[in-house]
Amino acid sequence: MSRTTAEKRQAFRTLHEEGCFVLPNPWDVGSARYLASVGFKVIATTSSGFAWSNGRPDNGVSRDTVLAHLRDMVRATDLPVNADFENGFGKDPAEVAQSVRMAIDTGVAGLSIEDSTGDPASPLFPLNVAVERIAAARRAIDEAGGDTLLVGRAENFFAGRPDLEDAIARLRAYSQAGADCLYAPGIQTREQIEAVVAAVTPKPVNLLIGGPSAFTLAELEKLGVRRVSVGGALARAAWGGLVTSVQALAEGRFDGLPKEPSGTWLNGMFEDTK
Repeated sequence: MSRTTAEKRQAFRTLHEEGCFVLPNPWDVGSARYLASVGFKVIATTSSGFAWSNGRPDNGVSRDTVLAHLRDMVRATDLPVNADFENGFGKDPAEVAQSVRMAIDTGVAGLSIEDSTGDPASPLFPLNVAVERIAAARRAIDEAGGDTLLVGRAENFFAGRPDLEDAIARLRAYSQAGADCLYAPGIQTREQIEAVVAAVTPKPVNLLIGGPSAFTLAELEKLGVRRVSVGGALARAAWGGLVTSVQALAEGRFDGLPKEPSGTWLNGMFEDTK
């Protein structure tokens, strides 16, 4: 029996209360259904993976297109979906609130708001402005019932401003403004992770593992991390297979084409979705 939106949101919140879980990032309906089939309890969208599938760079897709994608992803499985909602698709807090309300209506269980501007000359919103944007998202969620999880993201390490002290100050401010979970994508070392976890406890922390890592999930749990996402890594894995096959094909060779997974296996994977 399929779960209601409220039930999925509650299940998602419960996952954040203890332990550490993997939050994999599919980029389309097919990859979402595959992840559900192997037992993951939740999925999250990836702005980069989805943008690449549309022939666009990360952060290069319109709000309407992203909202349609969120609706598709929510319908794809019975799992809670966390939305990578970029910087909230708004020039000011009022527009962020409007966009968040639209995202909530898609049925997502959670959504993240970044503090990045998209302007290389000034890549991060001033702290007071960024806080106002998180607070606006919080109000929009509360007005809609309050059960959608809000993630506050400090983009320092992704935006070319790798200042851990500033990132921590931002995360603390976002927590006070109503973020339920905190996230500083790009931190990598044990010391950075421990500092972020300590700074925002008891709020849960999301850690991005976007490539090969020596950490295990058990080790990250001991460090206090609550959830681990992989961003665009799975989409890049798929693109890696495509690039390898196409490069061989362009050279007149066919040895780069994969034997597995077979078309029969893939058809079987999606048989019950006809």
